[in-house]
Amino acid sequence: MRKFNIDFNKALKPVLLVYIAIFVIGIIWSVIFGVKLDINFSGGAKVSYSYTGEIATKDIETIVDKHIKKEYSLSQSTSLAGDTQTFEIALSGKNALSAKTQEAMTKDLVAKFKDNKIELYNSNSVSPTIAGSFFAKSLVAVLITAVLVVIYVGIRFRKIGGVSAGITALVSLVFDVLITFFVCVIFGLQIDSNYIAVVLTMLGYSLNDTIVIYDRIRENRKYNPDMEIGELVNTSVNTVIIRNIVTTATTLLAVTTIIVVSEIFGLTSLRTFAIPMVFGLLSGAVSSLFVSGPLWVIWRRRRIAKGKK
Repeated sequence: MRKFNIDFNKALKPVLLVYIAIFVIGIIWSVIFGVKLDINFSGGAKVSYSYTGEIATKDIETIVDKHIKKEYSLSQSTSLAGDTQTFEIALSGKNALSAKTQEAMTKDLVAKFKDNKIELYNSNSVSPTIAGSFFAKSLVAVLITAVLVVIYVGIRFRKIGGVSAGITALVSLVFDVLITFFVCVIFGLQIDSNYIAVVLTMLGYSLNDTIVIYDRIRENRKYNPDMEIGELVNTSVNTVIIRNIVTTATTLLAVTTIIVVSEIFGLTSLRTFAIPMVFGLLSGAVSSLFVSGPLWVIWRRRRIAKGKK
C-alpha cells in the first residue's frame, strides 16, 4: 500500500482560507438571493395535482396567475415508476391559500387541461407560528447532538486530552454543516426536513472519520510517547488517509446515483437531500483530515507551553 507523507499541520492554513472564502461567498449569496425555507420552517401552503401526458409549465402558470396574486413557486416531478406525474404550487410565509381559491383554481385547471386528467393530489398549509416552533425544535436537536459529540469524544479520548479532542472535532463538524447550508443557498434548494436529516447524517459520518484519526493518534502515542505532537498527528493521519478516501468515494458513488435519478425524474425531495449530502461528504473528508487533527495540535501545543511556564 502506498505510504503518504503529507504535513497536515502546514496544510491547515490554506485549507482554512478555502473554507473562509466559501463561507464569504455563501453569505454574500444569501444576502443577495435570500434563503429558501420550506413551509415547515417558514409557514405557508402547498397544493399539488397529478396529471397525465405533457403540460407546459407556462400553461399552468397562466391559470394559477389568475387565482394567486402573491409570489409562489411551481415545480413538476415524476414518480420513480414513471406512473405518476405531479406539479406543485407553493406559497411561503403568511401567504395562505383559501379553500375557495383552491377550489376555483382546481376547477379552471381541470377545464383547461381536459385531456390530462388533472386531480388534486395533496394540499397542506402550516401557520408561521407552528413553522417557527418546528424550526426551533430542529435546531435544538442539532445542538443536543453537538453537545453529545463533545461529551462522547471527551470521554473516549480522555488519555489524549478528551475535551480538546471533542471541541476540535466539533469545529470541523460546524464547517461541514455550514458547507451544506451554503450549498443549499447557492443551488437554490429549500431548507427543509431533508436538510436537517443531512446535518444529522453528516454529524455522524464526519465524526466517524475524525474518531478513526483520533484512535490512531491515541494508539501511536501509546507506543511512541516521546514523539512530538505535530509529528504524531502527521504520522497518524497519513496511515488512515487511504481508508478515509475509499470510504468517502464509495459513499459518494451511492449519493451521486441518487442525484442522477432525482434529476432524471424531477424528484425535488431527493435533490434537497442528495446535493448537499455530496458536498457535505467532501467537506467531511477534508475537515477530518486537514482541520480536526491540526487544530488539536495547536490546542495541545499551547497547553504544553502554558504548563512549562
